[in-house]
Amino acid sequence: MSDVIVAISTPLAPAGLGVVRLSGENAPAVADRLFRPIDGARKPSALSGYTAAYGHVFDETGDFDDAVALVFRAPHSYTGENVVEISCHGGLYILQRAVRAAIAAGARPAEAGEFTKRAFLNGKMDLTGADAVMDLIGAQGELAAKTALAAREGATFRALEAVKADLLAVAAQAAAYVDYPYEDIPELTPEALTETLSAADNALTKLLSTFDAGKILREGLDTVIVGSPNVGKSTLMNRLSGYERSIVTDEAGTTRDVVEETVRLGNVTLRLADTAGIRETDNRAELIGVERAKDRLNRAALVLAVFDGGAPLSDDDRALAAQAAQNPLAIAVLNKSDVGCENEAFLRSLFAETVVISAKTGDGVDTLCAAVNRVTGLAGFTGDEAVLSTERQRAAAVAALEAVRRAAEAVTAGLTPDLIGADIDEAIAAISRLTGEKVSEAVVDEVFSRFCVGK
Repeated sequence: MSDVIVAISTPLAPAGLGVVRLSGENAPAVADRLFRPIDGARKPSALSGYTAAYGHVFDETGDFDDAVALVFRAPHSYTGENVVEISCHGGLYILQRAVRAAIAAGARPAEAGEFTKRAFLNGKMDLTGADAVMDLIGAQGELAAKTALAAREGATFRALEAVKADLLAVAAQAAAYVDYPYEDIPELTPEALTETLSAADNALTKLLSTFDAGKILREGLDTVIVGSPNVGKSTLMNRLSGYERSIVTDEAGTTRDVVEETVRLGNVTLRLADTAGIRETDNRAELIGVERAKDRLNRAALVLAVFDGGAPLSDDDRALAAQAAQNPLAIAVLNKSDVGCENEAFLRSLFAETVVISAKTGDGVDTLCAAVNRVTGLAGFTGDEAVLSTERQRAAAVAALEAVRRAAEAVTAGLTPDLIGADIDEAIAAISRLTGEKVSEAVVDEVFSRFCVGK
């Protein structure tokens, strides 16, 4: 019998409504000792699943709020256990007092992620689904939320289970052939093994290819706007920010420090840094800004290199273009399309993506958004894909792929079925670690330690 845990499951901030959640076999009985129904009869312990009662929460000093108690009966709850959610007014004092009343009634404070951990341990979700819970909570856009929800509902698990099922089938046949050599068991042909291993290789490679894009979708990108003075960097910053974040004047060198803002561009969160114009200068203050701009250029994940479409490229422009283009996530932004469009061919010869815009009028910003999606690998993402979301998942998938490839090499080398089977078994074990079917308690604890307490 599991003990009853309790926590506030809504944000710790004033709100119209706050929820205190209890989970455990005796959760309804504990709730009886802090929730009194208005009619005196519909106590939480007397309610069936998916039913609610209105009443008051109380402690040893008496009633302190009116509330609604909603009961979920095992196994049809988030945790797979009996769950009671008490909805009070959302004042922090009221919620904390309700938690103290629950503890006095026999519950204990939940640990970080313990509700979701119990859901995992009770078979309500696999470990990839549990990982996706925090991604869903932290989603900053529609595509990020949709991708996290797909993982929460088993998209990644199903993709991995399909690979594991195929590997288990050939592993079982190989083991049977080795263990029972005198039985009439058909030998696995090299062709059949190669076909299965190739399919597994393709599926795992495809899954691994989603990791970087998925990480960008969840975490966003450190992005720098660089260029020579007066090419329109600050105007672009303001256009993307939606307000006058950077000072814009006709005087070169207006921006001398790094100006930062977080913006949404399509499906991606960009942590934008507008920098000083990069050029040779004897002005000490401007020189400090230029050095900071170069430092950001070297450290940024995404580079928006801005050039003036209405003027020939200077030597400084060409040097900057050559340096920026070394970043695989660099986009050449040819600004001032309302004035002219020089230098496009040259920039397209250096950069994988070149867009023509007018930061002043907003023309071409949608093209910039599409280019960002392409360089980040998000173009074509629908949100329904199986996606790897953590370094733990990625490491396990890499281990599985390496084992599959060793098995394929063993087939090509003509090694015996038992040696081939050993590598296949390693691939299966790695997939099982990824989904949580065979994972140590320490790993489980690490996964859920990053959760908020009420989840």
